[in-house]
Amino acid sequence: MERHLALIGFMGAGKSTLGAQVAKKLGREFVDLDGLVEERAGRPIAEIFAADGEAAFRTLERAAAEEVLDHREPRVVALGGGAVTTTEVRELLRREAVTVLVDVDADTAWERVRGGERPLARDETDFQRLYDERQPLYERTADAVVRDVHDAILAAGGISIAPLETLTDLVEGPAALVTDAHVAGIHGPTAQMALGSRLASRHELPPGEEAKTLDSVARLWHELRLDRRGTVVALGGGTTTDAAGFAAATYLRGVPWVSVPTTLVGQVDAGIGGKTGVNLAQGKNLVGAFHWPRRTLIDPGLLATLPERERREGMSEVVKTGLLAGAPLWKLPVQELVRRCAAYKAAVCLRDPFERGERAHLNLGHTFAHALETGSGGTVTHGTAVALGLLAALRLSGRDTRVVEDVLRPRPVAADRERAWQALLRDKKGALRIVLLGDDGARVEEVPEDLVRRELDRLIA
Repeated sequence: MERHLALIGFMGAGKSTLGAQVAKKLGREFVDLDGLVEERAGRPIAEIFAADGEAAFRTLERAAAEEVLDHREPRVVALGGGAVTTTEVRELLRREAVTVLVDVDADTAWERVRGGERPLARDETDFQRLYDERQPLYERTADAVVRDVHDAILAAGGISIAPLETLTDLVEGPAALVTDAHVAGIHGPTAQMALGSRLASRHELPPGEEAKTLDSVARLWHELRLDRRGTVVALGGGTTTDAAGFAAATYLRGVPWVSVPTTLVGQVDAGIGGKTGVNLAQGKNLVGAFHWPRRTLIDPGLLATLPERERREGMSEVVKTGLLAGAPLWKLPVQELVRRCAAYKAAVCLRDPFERGERAHLNLGHTFAHALETGSGGTVTHGTAVALGLLAALRLSGRDTRVVEDVLRPRPVAADRERAWQALLRDKKGALRIVLLGDDGARVEEVPEDLVRRELDRLIA
């Protein structure tokens, strides 16, 4: 997802303020295009308009946009209200940026800018007319409409919170729909209707962790008939998106894919960020690839059909995210909970797409969780294992565990202690560096083996 994030909208929408906040969250440089024009011209925009006219200003604005969006590293760019009236700027945005509309109604915009120095905000009637003229252009140019930092981060990550029926807007060329039998029976018809004539083939993976085996992925490789113009659409829970995403990453050396998570754990965590993979007998996710989906479609409405047991499974990842974010996200209504969790993970993954630094913090509790899953022979579910893993991580961090105990209520599980320990050693792939949680956030720290073994043993009945 190495594209610029461009904010467009009418004057007074708050693009510069929001853009600076988003840039800070994404660890990117922020550029206010109007400010750059003034810097290059050596005088305020009002003077440029007064002395040279609007056409001259638009020429300077276009040159500044070309300079900024030609930069190799992705930036967050706030454009002036009239920038999109220039054809070349619109074409540049289409090629180089994810463009979001920071929407505002005309009355609010006028209250914010009246009495200022903006040359096109002198008369309220003219201001309203200009607003009406530009609004359709904003809507045609924008890839998404945003209202806050979370929406903007989701857009930067190619993530849409929208009904499943909008899947048709996210897929180009022929599509191979990959799901499991259970999800296919509930949501398959809607997805197929949404894809329409783009649907080239349908494929089923086994349910649960059985999907994440080399045998299952090999069968999918053999069935696929896509060329490089095709797209794999992964519809299902975290195991489906992991396995189908890995198949997409490796088929024809990589084809695009769209992630459509249908479970709570998938929508807040597993279906986001492009981490794909399969399991080996020795442990989870030992074979995989970073392959960011071209788009991710999250429809919280799909959670209405989710059994209560699977909701509880997903809450472990919600609590993990809330601990990392320092916010009680588990207390929010489902729609907002999903949006906030997805935005948090997307921001971390955009800052560190290949897990060379802080993305490892998202593994809080997972070292122990994966060990328990392997040590139990797969009888311990991922959500249960993560809840227990969070307990161990917080204990090693010297932190209060009441949130995990109150919300998730984990209990020790049956597992082979030695097999779990060997899986943990294999999962770490080196020194026992564990994600811990301090007052100022997460950190990765080397922990003595005897302490790690002690906490793992406490999780096993």
